[in-house]
This record gives sequence, structure tokens and C-alpha cells, in this order.
Amino acid sequence: MKRTNYCGEITAAMEGTKQTLCGWVHGYRNHGGVLFIDLRDRTGFVQLVVGPDNKAAFEEASALRNEYVICAKGAVAKRKEGYVNKNIPTGEVEIIVDEIETLNTCVPLPFDIDTEKNISEDVRLKYRYLDLRNARMIKNLTTRHRLAQVIRRYFDEHGFLEIETPILTRSTPEGARDYLVPSRVHNGKFYALPQSPQMFKQTLMASGVDRYFQLARAFRDEDLRADRQPEHTQVDIEMSFVELDDIFSIAEGMMQTVFKAVGEEIKTPFIRMPYKEALLRFGSDKPDMRFDMEISDITDIFKNTAFKVFEAVIKDGGAIRALRAEASADKLSRGAIDKLTELVKKNGAKGLVWLKFKAGKFEGPSAKFFSESELEALRGGLNANEGDTVFIGSDVKADTCALFMGALRKELIKVLGLKPKTKWAPLWVVNFPLLEYIPEEDRYDAAHNPFTSPVKEDIPLLDTDPLKVRSYQFDMVLNGMELASGSVRNHRRDIQEKILALMKHSKEEAARRFGMLLNALERGTPPHGGMGLGFDRLTALICGEDSIKEVIAFPKTTAASCPLTESPNIVDQKQLDELGIAVTHTEEEDAK
Repeated sequence: MKRTNYCGEITAAMEGTKQTLCGWVHGYRNHGGVLFIDLRDRTGFVQLVVGPDNKAAFEEASALRNEYVICAKGAVAKRKEGYVNKNIPTGEVEIIVDEIETLNTCVPLPFDIDTEKNISEDVRLKYRYLDLRNARMIKNLTTRHRLAQVIRRYFDEHGFLEIETPILTRSTPEGARDYLVPSRVHNGKFYALPQSPQMFKQTLMASGVDRYFQLARAFRDEDLRADRQPEHTQVDIEMSFVELDDIFSIAEGMMQTVFKAVGEEIKTPFIRMPYKEALLRFGSDKPDMRFDMEISDITDIFKNTAFKVFEAVIKDGGAIRALRAEASADKLSRGAIDKLTELVKKNGAKGLVWLKFKAGKFEGPSAKFFSESELEALRGGLNANEGDTVFIGSDVKADTCALFMGALRKELIKVLGLKPKTKWAPLWVVNFPLLEYIPEEDRYDAAHNPFTSPVKEDIPLLDTDPLKVRSYQFDMVLNGMELASGSVRNHRRDIQEKILALMKHSKEEAARRFGMLLNALERGTPPHGGMGLGFDRLTALICGEDSIKEVIAFPKTTAASCPLTESPNIVDQKQLDELGIAVTHTEEEDAK
């Protein structure tokens, strides 16, 4: 038999036509001697009807069970009045079966295909071929496919060339550990799987390609969480002769096109916010802008305070920050506030001051430490109203204070069940610091990417005060998730070498690690820039999933293992000998 249509494509307009369908038995019912079978494929369900008068088909159908693979041929008929199922697209019709063939049977399964309850992640991934039969997973993979096609068409229409860059390359520092691949031919030497196509795409700009894109595989050996995997896919782009506005325009257009393709709207232009402002107002470099709750700097209110903790912080040049939780006084019990205090402590705070505004005044265990004028200034400065709760944090390091207050903001949004003011809230966070200092190594390191260009007017600070140098690094943030990262790059060798020197890379080491790019930079490389956008994260957001595992066909667990293939695993001694590798201990030995 040859399939004529997919199950989910059968409609009332096909009434009377003969159809041949293939798929899995999703449900089986015997009603008064008539067999009803729900046949499923990736597009949906259709009901098959097998009457006892068709003895051959009836006998074959009687032996069917869930997840048997079958092929059925019959005529499309409208269901009788009262039997229409409005919950599925094919609910108006059924197939009156003439012939049926069992293509494969199925042993009892470890879980039902149409349920996700009480199934551990390890079990789901071990039997991923079963898990992917679930309608939700099929929908996610279909959405991922469609988004990829939309993105490819968009960049093609805007003059980009899709170019594949190598998977086997050399190890370069890009913020995470590399996955290394030993070479058999070059004994004792290793390839690295790319953390990104960074050096290759910049080299393509030196090659005159002008506009490049790729749905690139990237590999990072780092600790995993919901939005991280050892291997992931990023939408990688790079353009020549551009400034930030050009990159943002192309990226925003792509996002608009993608969201339109799934029936959503995302407004452009995106908000642009300097990194320092994001930290001050939201305590995060990836703030969720769907919520208005903001952090306020109230250091000046307490400049003459008698409260010893705040006095010491101000004396040491620190910061005092406040967060007003509107109409929360009756919702936050003392126990809930204690949990919030523990949260900020885990994020670097030494403590947390809280005050509730009730009956026209602040109350709480710390209220007695403040003067009436300080409390009045606090109320006016924060516009505190009846029933509000004010949380105050302080630290001698302003960034530390910002980060734990940001963690508090994020938790309060969840605890209070605040409703977002909009469905999608994108923004650009711009002008990240170029460098950060590593005191234990007495050197600077790239805050994001070692190939990022400094802001033009800050270049002299590379010689005098490197930590004050701003960069053309940016992140695209959507609903509190970092979706993309990019920059305008260094296109001059002298500037790039100066930055690498601050990172304690000698000229010899820089040439060894980055020679391909450095050589290109002094041979007519144009100004250029680009970004890498997390395709898995974008797809997960659009599908409404909390974890990118739900939009990747064969993901790893949080322990970076694959239960389906049982990888990573040991290899034959012969393979190790060919590579000149000796395994000194195993995971099993470590466990002992």
C-alpha cells in the first residue's frame, strides 16, 4: 500500500475518496462488535472504523494494540450527528476501512505516549524515540524546523551567504572549557570542538565575504542548566563595514520575521540600555522588562545616618539600594521574608533590611534605627504607598549590592505572582566593560569576548585605566533570558594585540593561539561585527518551554550524558593506543 495522505490532513472535503494511511495505533475500542481505532502520525489523529462484515480486516484489527504500526485503506466518511469530535481537526470524519495491514507490533512500553506525568528525565531520554512521538514534542520539533527555514530565507533575502565553518579546529580561550579531540595522525596534539565560529567568521570578513550567516553547532564543556547543553545551535552572523545600528537593524528584522511566522508580534526598535544602567535599575545584565519593579539608589538618603551598618558602607564608598514591592505587606509573612533574606545572602549579601508601610508609617524590626526624616525621605523617594514593602540592601561594592538586589527582584516577581505587562519584552544591553581583573592571576581577562572593540573614545584608557574601558559588546535579552551576544570587533592588529597583552598573552603566545586572525587583521581587514543568537533558547521561548531540552531532538542530561546512546563511554584499548592516550583512572574507580 502507498500512503496517500497524513492522518491530520483528512477533512470533510475528502468525503467519498479512497485514502491509504500509515501510522501508530493510539487508541482501540470495541463498541458493539464494531472496532474504532485512533490512527496517529506526526500530523495528528484520524479515526478508523472496521465493521464485522469485513472479516479479513476485522480479524487483523482485532489483534491490534497501542503503538502497533499499521497501514489502512478505506473511504472517507462524515461522522454521524452526535459523534463529531470538535477537539481535533479531523473530528468530523472517519475512515471506513477496506484493508488493514500490521507492519510491526510493539511490546509493553515504559510509559504511555500521551502522558508526561511521573516520568523521570533519564527515562524520557533513554527512550527518546518514544518520547518524541508525543504530540507536544512533535509540535516543538516542527516549530524548530519552521523557524530555521524562516531564518535562512530572511538572511538570504538580505544578502548573506550561508557558509559552514570547521568543527575540528584549535583550542582558543572563549569563556568555557573546550571539548578536545585527540589526533591519531599528529600524536600528542589535539583538535578542539568550537565554542563558536568566532575566528573563522572574522576571517571570512577579511576574505571579502561581506555578509555571512550559519546555523552553527557550538560546543562548551561547562556545568549545565535548563538553558545550556554541551552542544547547541546558534544563529551566527557577521557583517563588514557596519556599526552597532546596522547589526541591530538586521537582528531586529530577523526577530520580527520569526515572530510573525508563528503568529506573534514583537515591537521594534528594541530598547537600548547601557550595562551600568541595567545593573543599577534591575540588578542584572539580562533584566526581565515585562515587570516594572525597579531598584533605587538611596545612598544619599542615609549620608548622615546613625545606623552603623549603613554608615560603614557609605564611609567605604559603597552603595545602598532599595526595592519597593507594591501592595505586598499582607502577602509576605515573616517566614517568607526570612527566605528572601537567605536568598540574598547566598548571592553575596550580609543581610537585608525590610520595612512595611502601614497606617501611614514604616514598621518592622529595623525601623527604630532610622530617624523620622530618613524614613520620610525614603517614603517620598520610593513613592511608597499603603501596603507596600521596602527591602534595603547595602554593600561596600556597588556591583555586589546590585546583583543580590537583582536576585531579590527576580524572586519577588515569582513569589508575588506578578503579571507581566506585555508578552514579549526585548532589549539590547550595550557597552559592557571590555575587561575584568583576575587578582589571583594578576591579569585582565575579557569580560565577554577577547575580540571585542573598545569604544573609540575609551581606547587611551587601555594604557591608564583598563577597567574603565567600555566596549561595543552587546547582549540581546528577551523576557529575562540572554538570547544573543555580539559586538563590533577589533579590525586592527595593534589594538587586538594590546588587549591580548593586558590578558597576559605574550606576542608569541598570541601568535600561537590567534595567529590566523591576527595575520588577517593586518592585511586589509575591514571594520566588522556580528553576533551569535541561541537558536535553542529562541525556539524554547516561542514554544513556551522552560528548558531547551524540550526543543532538541536528542539532548544530554544535566550530567552531560545521553541515556539513549549511553555516552560518554569507554573505548577499546586499541583506539587509545592509536591515539597515544593512557587512561589513569575511570569514573567507576573514582566512585569507589
